[in-house]
Order: sequence, then C-alpha cells, then structure tokens
Amino acid sequence: MIEPLHSLAFSVQSNPGVFAVLLGSGVSRAANIPTGWEITLDLVRKLASINGESIGTDPILWYREKYGKEPDYSDLLDALAKTQAERQQLLRPYFEPDEDDREQGWKEPTTAHRAIAELVVSGHIRVIITTNFDRLMETALADAGVVPTVLSSPDQVIGAMPLIHTSCVVFKVHGDYLDTRIRNTPTELAQYPPEFNSLLDRIFDEFGLIACGWSAEWDQALRSAMERAVSRRFSHFWALYSSPGDAASRLIAHRQASTILNTDADQFFSELQRLVNALTQFSRPHPLSKEAAIASLKQYLTDERHRIRLADLINGEVDRMIEATSGPEFAVSGSDAPDRITFTTRVRAYEAACETLLAMAAIGGYWIEDWHYEIWQRALTRLAIRRADSGYNYWIDLQLYPATLLMYALGLGAVSSGERGLHFLGDLLKTTIHRQYQELTTAVELLPANELFDISAMQHFLEGMEKRYAPLNDWIQNSLKPHFHAFHSTEAESDGAFDKLEILIGLSFGYQTKPSPYRALPGCYGYRYRNRQSIIGEIRNSIDSQLDDSPFVKSGIFGKSAAECAGALNSFTEWAKCFARWS
Repeated sequence: MIEPLHSLAFSVQSNPGVFAVLLGSGVSRAANIPTGWEITLDLVRKLASINGESIGTDPILWYREKYGKEPDYSDLLDALAKTQAERQQLLRPYFEPDEDDREQGWKEPTTAHRAIAELVVSGHIRVIITTNFDRLMETALADAGVVPTVLSSPDQVIGAMPLIHTSCVVFKVHGDYLDTRIRNTPTELAQYPPEFNSLLDRIFDEFGLIACGWSAEWDQALRSAMERAVSRRFSHFWALYSSPGDAASRLIAHRQASTILNTDADQFFSELQRLVNALTQFSRPHPLSKEAAIASLKQYLTDERHRIRLADLINGEVDRMIEATSGPEFAVSGSDAPDRITFTTRVRAYEAACETLLAMAAIGGYWIEDWHYEIWQRALTRLAIRRADSGYNYWIDLQLYPATLLMYALGLGAVSSGERGLHFLGDLLKTTIHRQYQELTTAVELLPANELFDISAMQHFLEGMEKRYAPLNDWIQNSLKPHFHAFHSTEAESDGAFDKLEILIGLSFGYQTKPSPYRALPGCYGYRYRNRQSIIGEIRNSIDSQLDDSPFVKSGIFGKSAAECAGALNSFTEWAKCFARWS
C-alpha cells in the first residue's frame, strides 16, 4: 500500500494549486517564536512589574484578582504601550531576531517555511492559512522572490482579489503581531468575523488541505469552519508529530483525512517538496522510479544530516528489489530447468529488477564518503542471501547475482573516482556475509563472477558468450556500462576502469583466502594484456614511491604495509602469466 506522504506528493504534483496549507503554532515554535498565549503571560508579568507587584507562579490568577477579568492581549498592549509605534517596539523582540537569535538560527524562517515557499514558486501551493502572528512565512516567500497577498483583517479580505486570480495568499486567521486585533483568548478564538468564515468556507470547499503543526484544541472557530465543509472533492492530509488529540481526531474522521505520523514540520515539508520536485522534474509515475531515486540520492549524499533518509532510500530500493525477485518467475524449483534460453532470460530479469539500485550504486560508489560505507555494506549483505536452497543448483546460485551486480557497480564507481574510492573498495570487499548453517565469509570470497559460476558453465548458458574467455565478467561489464556513461567517456576508459576493479578484486581474494599455491580470480583483464600491465605498473609505482602512504596500501585491499602489498602484487603478477594463452 502506498504511503500517505507519497500519495500526497502525487496529488500535489499532478494538481498544481489545488491544495491549501494550514499551519499551526507547531511550525513556528521550531523557530523559537512564542505562542500568543505565552506572549500574553509575559505581558502580564511586565504589567505587574510596572505596578511594583509580585505575581508569584500564576500570572493569570494575579491578573484576574487585580482586574476582575481574564487577561486580554489588546488590553495589555494598551496598558503597556499607548501608541502604535510603542506597541510595535514592545512586540518586536518576541518575533524579530536579535544578534543572539541569529547565531542560534532562531526567529528566522525554518526549513518548513522555505520548503513551502519553494512549493509556491513551483506553482504547487497558492493558499496558505496560518494561525501564527509572526511573519516567518512572508519572509520565506520574499526570500524566494514571491510577494504574497496577506490577509489578516476583515477589510483586507473584502478588498482582496478572488483566489483564482492570486499567485499566493497568506491568510492569517488570528491576525498579525503588529496589529492589536489579533485573536488569542478562548473568547476571541470562538468566533471569526463573517468575512473570514466566508473565505474559509470557500477554501475548505474548493481546495484540498495539508495541515501541519495544528492541534485543533483551542481554535473553535477554525474547527467549526472545517466541520461546516461537506465537499470532499480533494483529499485532506494531516501531518502530526504524535498521535492526534480528541479535537484533531474528530476533524480527521469528519474530513476522512490521511494522517502522516511521527514527523515534524521541517522533515515533513522538506520531504514533500523533494518528492514533488522529483516527480515534476522527471514526470514519473512513482517517486522511486530510477530518475527520481537518483535525484533523491544526489541530494542525500552531500550532507550527513541526511544519513537516515539515505539509508531509508537505499534500504527501500533493496526491499523493492527483493520483493520483485520473489515471484514464481524466480523460483528455484518447480520451474523450467536452466538452459541457454531460460538462464539468459532469468539473468536479464534480475538485471531489470536491479536497474534502479545499480544506477544509484554507480553514483554512490563514485561520490562515496566515510559515512556512506555502512549503508551500502548493509544493502550488499541483505542481497547476498540465498532465500531458497532446494532446487536447481544454478537457480539457487543465481539468487546471489543481484549482490554480485551491486558489488561490481559500487566497486566500479569507487575505482572511477580515483584515490578516494580505494578505501571504500577495501571495506566493501571485506563486507561480512552471513550464510545459514555455514561459516561467515566475505563479499570477495563469495560474490565475484568466477566464484559465482565457473567459466565453462557461463560459456554454455549465457547467450552470445560461447567463445568468451571471461563470459560472465564480460556480461557484467556490458550490463553496467549504461550506468557509467557520465564517468567513462570512451570504451578504452570503461575497459580500463573495469579491469582495474577486477585486478583489485583478484588481489583482495588472494589476500583474504591465502590459497596455497597462490591463486587470484580471472577477469576481462586476462585477455586485455596492455591494460593488465599498465594497471599492475601503476599499483607497483605507487607502492614503491609512496610506501605505506600509497592509497593502495592505506586501503587495505591486499595488505597492511607496503612490503606486504608488494609481495602480494608479485605473487599476482606471477600467477597472471597463466593468461598468456588468452592473448
């Protein structure tokens, strides 16, 4: 079942301008903006101070006993500041940042405000209803180049252009902090002016609604307006940090709204904006199509603050891939026996299921950072599991093919990035793989092409590979080429990068398994003699000139010191003479 946030993103992207946004105090609270009631209490304290009286721990009780009524925002302002200019100066510190606030990032537009502004710029949102007195939304819009129509009083509503003719409306149903007519007390929040009710009725009837940061507990008039609306031509969505209260629950039931739980305003609106942007840019039917997934990946790779989102994105694609390869067409028993047609068909089916993940891995390997390692290694570990172990042996072993493709895609990206990718490649090849009822192993021992299947079998089963020296290796390189066009501008560059990866895989295999006599793993480099000699020479020169500071040594791929790596390289070079018959 599709997630509510994804459903919302579809609706917003495909229906520009149809959804209105309702923002409660929870959106501005993240900017350290006090609520109207908090300001009222502070004004009571200031009034008591002017009178030279102590209010104790209950300012409301003091005010009630002193004046015989409940504290009123307008009365307090009149008592503390007689002119409009004085009132503005009194209120500014509550809503406008000083130097200390700016250092803390307080009283300035939040990530949520700016994400909404971007949705306005893109034309997806036009109407914003807010219960907040501050001007953070207006500031975020101004920073994005949008001049909204701001409605905070009945006369402004009367004189406003029809909604259909405005690019952006900010409807401040509780007023603006520089206007003493703000609505703050329970009595003031119980009923709106007729002009407000009329406009709200139109909005709730003609628009879908996205509510966030609003509890609905105190705003009786706004609740009533929502309850009056009977039309449900467009969906309602309600983003909540925790479970809704009674008032919100009744409205959610009345409007048949979809809830998006366990999210704050910043996370919700930034993710919504990202999804809508990805859908708009690529016009795909699903937010995790290849292009949209890549767009998200590029955004998340750059900042460690996106660690959780990056992990969710990659794990989600692994989940999708596993689900896609769990159907009867991938059964290991009770299906057609493997032959050239059925084997090739199934290999291509696995590749199709992996296409998005492999495209992501190519980019992820190339732009790898230390904090990405664990996420990609976890994905590799999850794929390197045989989910069924009874049936045709080739079908059982082929279950690991997606993990093999992922290891090669990540490794090829890492090698293509230069020195910075080698450390990741070392960790990637040493990734621990858990096998049921068997000892732990590493990725380089289990997943390379020639450990998955022997050469003669692939010559027999893979269509068009009958006369290849390294049939599955050639096949994998060809299948990955489309994902590396941005990194390899020529065939020679593509061959060189793939050969370098396979030589390093071979060196790592020899180092991890320590076979006697020594052996590594064959690959396409076996018949590309010049590439093999050039790459071995590059590695040797790096070790000889930089010793332990060589990136090949520091990566730990085939040794922990220059001497150990040089010895491994010598053993590999001697073993590689067996490829003379391939040339």
